[in-house]
Order: sequence, then C-alpha cells, then structure tokens
Amino acid sequence: MSDTMQCVEDMVKEWQFARAAVEQKSSIIREILKDSTKPGVINFGGGLPAPELFPIDKIQNACTAVLAKYGTAALQYSLTIGVDKIREVLAERYKRQDADVSIDEIQITGGAQQGLDIIGRIFIEPGAVILTETPTYLGALQAFSFYGVRYVSVDTDSDGAIPQDVEAKIKKHNPRFIYLVSTFQNPTGITISEQRRHQLVEIARKYNCPIIDDNPYEEIRFAGKPVSSLKALGKEYVIQLGTFSKLISPGLRIGWIASNRQVQSIIERMKQAMDLHTNTFAQYVVAEFARAGHLDTHIELIKREYGKKRDYMMGALKRHFGDDVSWTTPEGGLFLWVKLPDHVSSTALLPAAIKAGVAYVPGKFFFSERQDDSTMRLNFCNATEENIEEGIKRLANVVASAV
Repeated sequence: MSDTMQCVEDMVKEWQFARAAVEQKSSIIREILKDSTKPGVINFGGGLPAPELFPIDKIQNACTAVLAKYGTAALQYSLTIGVDKIREVLAERYKRQDADVSIDEIQITGGAQQGLDIIGRIFIEPGAVILTETPTYLGALQAFSFYGVRYVSVDTDSDGAIPQDVEAKIKKHNPRFIYLVSTFQNPTGITISEQRRHQLVEIARKYNCPIIDDNPYEEIRFAGKPVSSLKALGKEYVIQLGTFSKLISPGLRIGWIASNRQVQSIIERMKQAMDLHTNTFAQYVVAEFARAGHLDTHIELIKREYGKKRDYMMGALKRHFGDDVSWTTPEGGLFLWVKLPDHVSSTALLPAAIKAGVAYVPGKFFFSERQDDSTMRLNFCNATEENIEEGIKRLANVVASAV
C-alpha cells in the first residue's frame, strides 16, 4: 500500500459514518456472483434470467420508436410517480387479474429492490416487528435490516405461510406488516395456495395489518393452475411489488409498487427524496415494448423455455443425487430449493463447490430466524441443459464427499 493510500485509509477511519451503514452486510449473492465469473464455474447462484432469451431486436426497435414518438420528453426529467404510459400498461394488466388498481395507485421504481427499500422507509423504525415466511427473500432481509427491523418468522409448508401461525404472531407481536413472496417464492419456488390466500387476506383485514406481496414471478407460470392474486383479493390491504426484470430484462431496472391512494402519497414522497424519479427513457421503452404486443409474446417464450429447464434440472438431480436429498417442484419462477441431509452444511461446502466449478446460494441466508444450513437455492433458468447436467454432477460429487 502506498503512503497516500495509507493516509486516506487512516483519515477515513476517523469519519463518523452512520452506524446502520457500517453494519450493513453485503449480499451473499453479490459475493457469489464474483466467484461465479471465474473461468469454468457453472452458476446456479444468482437470480439471473436467461440472457439468450433477452429480446434485443425488439428492445432496439422500441428505443428507436420512443425517440421518434416522444423525443425530448423521453430524455427529460419526469414525474416522481412515473410516466403515464407505463402506468397505463400496468393498470391494464392488473385489470386482467381482476385487481382494481388505477394508474394513480402505481409508483414506478428502480426495480423491485428499490420498492423494498421504500417500504422499509415508510413502515419500519428501530425495533419494529415484521413477519416473514420461513425461509424468505434475502434481498428483502437486506433492505429491511437497514432500518433496524426485528424479524419474526411464521411457519411455512408446501402451501405457503400457515394462516394460524400468522394470526397468532400478529396478536403477539403487533407487526408493521406481513412480508410475503406469494407466487413461485424466492427461494423455495412454493406458491401460497388459493385457500390460504383468502385466509391471509381475511387476517390482514381483521387485524388491519397490511400484506406486502413481493410478486416478481407471478406471470412466469409454466405448470399447474393459476391462483387468485393477493392484490385482487385484498385490494387496499395488499401492497404489491412487481418488476420487469424477470419479464424483459433486469438491466432496464423498471419495477413498481401498487398500493392505494392514501399510501401512494407517502410512497411518492419517499421516492422523491431518494432519486426524484425512475429512468424516464427506460420507462418509455418498456411501455412501447408492451404496446407493440411484444411483452405477452415474450412472457410465453420464457414460460416455455424455463419450464424445459426446470424439468431438465429436476431430472439431473434425480440422476446424480440419492434418496437422502430432496427438492421442491415449482410450477413457475426461477428457483429450486434443495434439502440436504441435516448434518451437511451447504455454507461449509460452498468453497469446495466453487473449486469444483459450480456455484449456488446456501440456504441459511434466506432465514430471518431459525436458520437451516442444510439447504440451498438453485437457479435453473440461467444455464444451458449441458451446463445443468455438468453442474449438478459436480454438485452431487461435492455433497457426496460430505455425507
């Protein structure tokens, strides 16, 4: 280290950073992504969509059309709440789901992750309680933890969060909200059953406790029967987050929050304080892409292709793992959840797996309480069939060495 660098390092040590900023942990997925870029590593770790399916030509055409139609308006500052064109697209899509959401109840965000941060800002104070599933999305844990939240996890099974436990913990802890990933959950792939959706909405009404439904995967269903949207069932009691990251491209960074008019006014003020507004040009591009009819066509494509990849990964797991390893069978989304023998730590195995040329996310990072380190999350959509076969084979060999 040079003398100048050492001087700067010593100086910065004396600066008075916010405690929450200093204590904020980096995302394990971001760290794994660094390792997964090494030559020869097959990456099942991140939540990356399949890049070969990105509709590059259609996005390029949308960009050209936006500049031709809207010109300087697409390059200028825009409203904090979002461009009308894209909110109109979203309101129409909600109408298809029998959800009564107006454009004035839709806030455009810089991806769903910013939506989570906004939710944290408007609800959480140090020591406040929120309820989460077991396990839950680690990006939400990272976003909410910054605000000094106290987590209480609710029991979850193959039909999702168990309503009786949700109600008991609402009565005991008086949480600020219930956080759910209702459909094709990240990390497990589980979908909350139709019956439980109705029960959870009734509990939210009974105790006036809002549900935050983080819902980026709902339209990526390639098997099974659709279930009612929590937003359609719960209306004003459900605040729903969505994103085009999994439906078109994560690089566009366009997400949204659908709430109600009273909450939207608070959300809009928080968004304004964060970054004034979301990327104007990207909003117009997504709206143009949808209006041209490409969004529905593209969703059908990724549903078909992701379904094939899910089937192939489950087949590879059957071929290479024994009966002491199990996994979920998601009807949509991007992820499988794998359960190893209880004595096997997926965290401890990760360095050996990386060395063997395969990456995953250890399951323990998805638990707000009562961590289970014998689990892991695998992304089946961001790999070819050849890589899935080889990656699962490598992973099985690493696990076998620990059993």
